[in-house]
Amino acid sequence: MASPTKTSPTRTSTAKADQAKAGQAKADQARTGQARPAQRSRGAKRGGNLVSILINAALLILLNVAPGWQAVPFLTSATAQVIGLVNLTLWAGIVANAVYFVAEPRWLRAAGDLVTLTISLITTIRILEVFPFAFNGSMAFWSAVVRVLLVIGIVGSGIGILYSLVTLLRSLVRAGR
Repeated sequence: MASPTKTSPTRTSTAKADQAKAGQAKADQARTGQARPAQRSRGAKRGGNLVSILINAALLILLNVAPGWQAVPFLTSATAQVIGLVNLTLWAGIVANAVYFVAEPRWLRAAGDLVTLTISLITTIRILEVFPFAFNGSMAFWSAVVRVLLVIGIVGSGIGILYSLVTLLRSLVRAGR
């Protein structure tokens, strides 16, 4: 006769905890119709930060090292009125991502996003005001496309600012508990 197998209390409690988590995930999915998003690993986040830094640095070089933005055929001389803000936006992104690369607590990420989004919002509004683009001939329709994209960017930045502000306040309140 085979002897009954014994399970340790630790295995039983771990199995029950795993079942509870699986049950909660299924309940969340049934309620929302979506599975919980997987959390990105720290390495993936750092990789994303590094890519952002490299892209912003490349844009800074392309826009500011001779011939720079003057070589772009659809940019007008009015670009000089906004290039400083564009550079500020790119530098803010580099600094924020460098900080996130080292440490990324929720409150710090929210504060950094709040700053970078605010700078981006100001820059995008100014670009829309100056509109340093010249699309002529068969490319004239791009003027409307770019204006719509700028407006979408302004709305998106505004939403992002509100989200970052709420996230920052919630993080600070939780930290104060």
